[in-house]
This record gives sequence, C-alpha cells and structure tokens, in this order.
Amino acid sequence: MAVLKWDHLVHYVNDLDQPVQLFAEHGLTAFRGGSHKDWGTYNALSYFGLTYLEFLGIENLELARATKHNVVVRDAVTLLPEHEVLSRVVLRTDDIEAVEATLRQAGLLLSPVIDGRRLDDQGRLIEWRMMTIDGDFQGLVYPFIIQWSQSDEERLDSLNAAGINQPHPAGKMDMAGAVFRVSDPAAAASHWSELFGIPVSGPADGFDGSYSLKAGDQQMFEFVTGEENRLSRIVFRTDSPQLKGQTLTVGEGEYVFE
Repeated sequence: MAVLKWDHLVHYVNDLDQPVQLFAEHGLTAFRGGSHKDWGTYNALSYFGLTYLEFLGIENLELARATKHNVVVRDAVTLLPEHEVLSRVVLRTDDIEAVEATLRQAGLLLSPVIDGRRLDDQGRLIEWRMMTIDGDFQGLVYPFIIQWSQSDEERLDSLNAAGINQPHPAGKMDMAGAVFRVSDPAAAASHWSELFGIPVSGPADGFDGSYSLKAGDQQMFEFVTGEENRLSRIVFRTDSPQLKGQTLTVGEGEYVFE
C-alpha cells in the first residue's frame, strides 16, 4: 500500500475570524485560506511545516447542502452551527488510486476520487485530488485521503516561498499528535492500523488504556478512552514560554501546548 502521512485536520467553525484572532493573541500565525467555490465552504489555515490546521466554515449553505460525494461538507451542514467540533484528520498519499483499491477491498464505502480546488486570498488557484470515506468505526468517522500535485519537497518549497509556511511569533512549534476519545481504544487503533498501514507504536504515554499509531516522523494518533468517539484534542510541542502548558479552546476542540 502507498505510504500515508498526516497532512492536516478539519475543525468546523461558524466564524473563521475567531480562531485567527485567538491564535494571533497567542503568537500563532493563522490566516484566511479562501473559498471552495464548488462546495460552498471556506477556510482559515495555520501551518506547521507540511501538517496544518484547517478551520472550515459554510460560506454558501444552499451550495453546501447540494454538494455530493464529500462527507466533510455534508457533516459541516449537519453539525454547524451547534457543534464547532474537530472533524477529521486527513492522510496524504502520492498514489490515491492504490489507496482506493486497498480500501475498497477492505469493504469501505468510498466517494469517487474527486478534484478539489479553491482560490486563496491572493486569487491563486490551489488544486488537489481527494477521496472521502463514508461511515464510521464504532462511531468514529474515518480520515479522508488527499493527493497534492507536488511532491512533499516541492510543496514545502512552494509554501515557504509563498510565505504560507512561516515561523510563528511565539516560537518553535510542531504538531505532535491528535487525540481521539473512543469507547474502545485498542479496537480503533488496530482497525485504523490495518486499513491505512500506520504502525501501532504501543500505548500512548500519559494515558491509561490508550494506544497510539505513528502518523508521521514525529507524530502520533492517540486513542484514549472516552464516550465522544471523535477527535477531541491536538497536541503541539513548543519551546515557547508563553504557550508551554497552555490549552486553547476553539468551539469543542482543544489545542494543547507541551
């Protein structure tokens, strides 16, 4: 199976400016990304190398309601405005057709591989290919899969050159982990490991009865006991005295700095 890495995550919000302002107040760079004109959504972004946060809102409710083959938009319509929750992690591949074949063989319900695009705040067209996975495992929704038109190295160079990936004023910052509160951590971790070829690296430090998957070079998906059956917390490693030990809350999602 093609190698899958943690690309980004989606957090549903009603007001894109709220997380941008909150991050700015704590020395973190976030900015308006642009509009998904085909889907009726728009976003704000915060980059930490190639892994980033996407705050996603509904710009055109009628268009969002009419969108097909995209469970991310469908769920935004269902959950907003009441629940500003962390939605899904997104896995990056360089061979989306190979991933599609593997997941279909596993019996998952997949969207077609669709073309995605948005205009950034400078009017530049950003394009990718993606595939969403319907359904859930014991209530936990699946990641979706994305393939960019550039290699990781080329894309990082482009992000740096465009000033999109830039140092955060507060200091060095790395996205270290995503925490999923689920009713059966062992089963959820094992299921994702088998589906996505992400190795189980053992119980997660600091959590009893928890399991973790290696999602990137220094990144972990941690499955801990909880009734929510969803992504609930993002963990950062930082050298910032201002942020170390702090938790920022956006809607129902937590951003923890260690």
